[in-house]
Amino acid sequence: MEVNDLASVLLEHAREKLAVVDAAGTFAYVNEASTAIVGYEPAQLVGDRAIEYVHPDDRTTVLEQLEAVTAETGSSATVRYRHAAADGEWVWLESRFTNPSDESLEGCVVSSRDISEQVSAEQERRDAENRLRTITGTVGDVLWMFDGDWEEVLFVNPAYEEVFGQPVSILEDDPQAFLDVVHPDDVPRVQGSMQRVASGESIELEYRVNPAADYGRWVWVRSEPILEDGDVDRIAGFSRDITDRRRRERQLAVMDNLLRHNLRNDMSVILGNAERIASEASEPARRHAKIIRMQGQDLLESAHKQREIIELLTDRPVPESIDLVPVVADSIDRVRDAYPEATIEASLPDAATVRTVHEVELAVTELLENAVRHSLNGSPELSVAVRIRTDAVDIVIRDDCPPIPEVEFRVLTGDWEMDDIYHTSGLGLWLVHWVVDLSDGHIAFERSEGGNTVVVSLPWVS
Repeated sequence: MEVNDLASVLLEHAREKLAVVDAAGTFAYVNEASTAIVGYEPAQLVGDRAIEYVHPDDRTTVLEQLEAVTAETGSSATVRYRHAAADGEWVWLESRFTNPSDESLEGCVVSSRDISEQVSAEQERRDAENRLRTITGTVGDVLWMFDGDWEEVLFVNPAYEEVFGQPVSILEDDPQAFLDVVHPDDVPRVQGSMQRVASGESIELEYRVNPAADYGRWVWVRSEPILEDGDVDRIAGFSRDITDRRRRERQLAVMDNLLRHNLRNDMSVILGNAERIASEASEPARRHAKIIRMQGQDLLESAHKQREIIELLTDRPVPESIDLVPVVADSIDRVRDAYPEATIEASLPDAATVRTVHEVELAVTELLENAVRHSLNGSPELSVAVRIRTDAVDIVIRDDCPPIPEVEFRVLTGDWEMDDIYHTSGLGLWLVHWVVDLSDGHIAFERSEGGNTVVVSLPWVS
């Protein structure tokens, strides 16, 4: 087979659509690949003006590139456009126009490949990105994604500028620039956390940002590594403005310290005088002094509960995996020691791991003590069981107390809001409610003439 014949065979079997467009802009030659790509056989195209098969919106671009190439021998250019198909649809082509130096080829050589699937995928990605930007543009949290070594910003939403006080363009130019708007005292902790997440660890962190606001903005940041083949490929996360929460926590702590200090000092004076009256005075003053002492002790106990609640709400503990069995056993032992007259039956498995906060022991102890104190029986009888279900672990506490008032058990289940007219008599049940709530748990309650049953359900870690 001669060289020319071999070249002809190769051209006809090429997978790309090959064409020669002459000086008049008509197809002088088209190979067989056109049939598979655009549905037209070569004979249907040869002699027709090539531009007539180009989508009207793309013709200007194609003509500009074609004219530029034909004006200079040996030049070439690549262009994307839509080409008419025989079925009435449009096919996306990527064509390379070449003006060959060989004068035997009278025209421009056009080599084209079908990129319809690629263009469709790119459009879907752009649509998804646009939807994402639309959604993230409406939220107050700063959403972001970096590459695995914090050297490139892959995404950040507009909320960044409001919270951090720095234009997004600066961060995109220099991904480390956000450290410039972090409080200098917090920068070492932030850098340490960046190294940890780049090593594959999930982190949570709170720090101060925005020098324009005197670093008065607090953010809570959660970062997650995204792994590819075991290596950190990207780092995604969000930064939430918690300035108001931090402000309330500081105010709460100040009020707590003032109240606790003043209350203890004043109550010490009151209880001291009440004790002196009880020992020196006669009836009925001694009886009144006893009431003062009892009420004073209850008030101090409420102050202690209040302190536990303040610490719980300001520290905002994060649930973690905890074996519930030793926690419940310790609570039972503590209550048995404090109330030796009480009988507490326990039914505990060998282990039961749940997702909860460490303060769950305070909640269990509070429920047990509450049952003992409100029993009308001189020897209170309680039972405690830990039951493992398919998706949760239950702590079941049964007592022999009178039916608990509606307002009290609705505090436990979270169905009651305190108001100025009527509210629960103690803080202990609120402590139980918030511990379970922070643990993403649930409380159910049953009451009867023979006693009450409280069921605390916590997420099970299998």
